[in-house]
Amino acid sequence: MPDVRFGAMSENRKPQIRNPESKIQNPKSAAAIFIDRDGTINEDLGYISTPEDLIVYPWVAEAVRLINEAGLKAIVVTNQSGIARGSCTEDDLRRIHDRMTSELWREGARIDAVYYCPHHPDYGDERYRRECQCRKPQPGMLRAAAREHDIDLGRSWVIGDKASDINLASAAGARGALVLTGYGGETLAYPDRWPCEPELVADNLLDAVRRILDTRSQRR
Repeated sequence: MPDVRFGAMSENRKPQIRNPESKIQNPKSAAAIFIDRDGTINEDLGYISTPEDLIVYPWVAEAVRLINEAGLKAIVVTNQSGIARGSCTEDDLRRIHDRMTSELWREGARIDAVYYCPHHPDYGDERYRRECQCRKPQPGMLRAAAREHDIDLGRSWVIGDKASDINLASAAGARGALVLTGYGGETLAYPDRWPCEPELVADNLLDAVRRILDTRSQRR
């Protein structure tokens, strides 16, 4: 079993391993846009422990709809060491992600899967304190998604606000986009933390998605 946890739920409106509603142009070689959560999808308020703490940015639904309409997978990948630190449980996290995906679904935006890493190398009990391959910037979450969703990582992007997101993209052979929401401004100010530079820097998730899709259309 890989060191990966992700929210696979039974209703079609929620993330599934293989969502029958997903519009994949080539199901054996699909591209995806992997999206960081805190600071990219929602306001980064520290360790969110209840669904009520989740504040989704107002432009996220439109960004996800554009991904859906382009025939790409929209997959959330997020480090959640708050579980190892004891600030929330995996059940709490599932409820938070259920609220996130349901809120976006009501606005016509589909998240195809949510992958999260609950580990930390220094905190938690034996279940969670470990050096794992799923904690960003390690590529375990992306590699699991590639296997389970038939994704070509070389044609895919990672969007996030931290150096770990950009380094994740590089480690997995994908392309990285930095957003200036969340910690994005601080990340941009300290490029020595990377060391992998993003292919583009965008104001927010919607700006990043629009520019990525423009790039894809220009290459056709």
